[in-house]
Amino acid sequence: MTSATSIRAVAVAPLDIPLHVPFGISGGAQAMANNVLVTLELADGTRGYGEAAPLPPYNGETQAMALAALRSAQAWLPGRDAAEWRALAAEFSARGGAGCGSAQCALEMALLDAVTKRRGEPLWKFFGGASTTLETDMTVTTGTVAEAAEAARAIRARGIRQIKVKVGGAGGPAGDLARVTAIHAAAPDAPLILDGNAGISRAAASELVRGLRAAGITPALLEQWLAKDDLAGAAALIAESGWRVAADETACTADDARRIAAAGAAQVVNIKLMKSGVIAAWELATAARAAGLGLMIGGNVESMLAMSVSACFATGIGGFEFADLDTPWFMATNPFDGGFAVTGGMISVAGITAGHGVVPKE
Repeated sequence: MTSATSIRAVAVAPLDIPLHVPFGISGGAQAMANNVLVTLELADGTRGYGEAAPLPPYNGETQAMALAALRSAQAWLPGRDAAEWRALAAEFSARGGAGCGSAQCALEMALLDAVTKRRGEPLWKFFGGASTTLETDMTVTTGTVAEAAEAARAIRARGIRQIKVKVGGAGGPAGDLARVTAIHAAAPDAPLILDGNAGISRAAASELVRGLRAAGITPALLEQWLAKDDLAGAAALIAESGWRVAADETACTADDARRIAAAGAAQVVNIKLMKSGVIAAWELATAARAAGLGLMIGGNVESMLAMSVSACFATGIGGFEFADLDTPWFMATNPFDGGFAVTGGMISVAGITAGHGVVPKE
């Protein structure tokens, strides 16, 4: 007899969403979200949706890689039981999914959405139900000084308090300092998270710290300025600046969290489901907390679907001091209905009643 949670069909399709402006980080810019949508249909008709958001300038993953990994699962997933989602996720990883973290994430999202939706459980409760709200920042991407100042004013006009600034671009430390100074002048009360995406050298980092200090600017957080394997450099940056440092590209697994803590290389880890999948992110959060590291939730260039899963993850687990779940606002269109609600910078998942609450528009 076929179980109601047996997977009847798996659909995989490109999810291309234009952006208002290119999303620039130290490694390059992306003018469109070239993502992937995966849909699992269960025997009883329940559908679960997942999103892969590869970001080539971030870690080299591409839409083609995510499509290939997810399409390979179409040969063996039908007929399997979605209720065994952990085992299916492990099998996907062993069959090659581990080589594309965003694809791993999309499959796990779709499985969890289908399973929790079928039993009428919101994903934030599945993750622990610790809370239903968190505060997000909004990002000023790489660009000119004038663009940075205007973006900061627009962010504050939206009622968003915290501003994240991409640094490490082509202008070097002087260009970064000019942009951050303009942002600080436009929004003097905004806590600033300065994100280098592993694109800043040790020498440039020291120069930027000196410049910020001379300008009287104290960032709330320095996020992954240095190369992802430079733990000693990150520890030295903490000592030199006296400011809090977050690990992003460095922190993908639970073992990474333990290495970071042992090296004194960060006080916070940025957890992104797209790095290695939902399960790995959960393990990373547990290990980081056990090691005394603070938690941040972030993402790639993701639509409301993936961002709602991250919001459910962070609110459900609880204890996330920082959140960077702003990329749906960079998108020119929204192909989905549902998801989290937002007022200014405050995100609420309380209205999500089953699964992650996001479905494709009819």
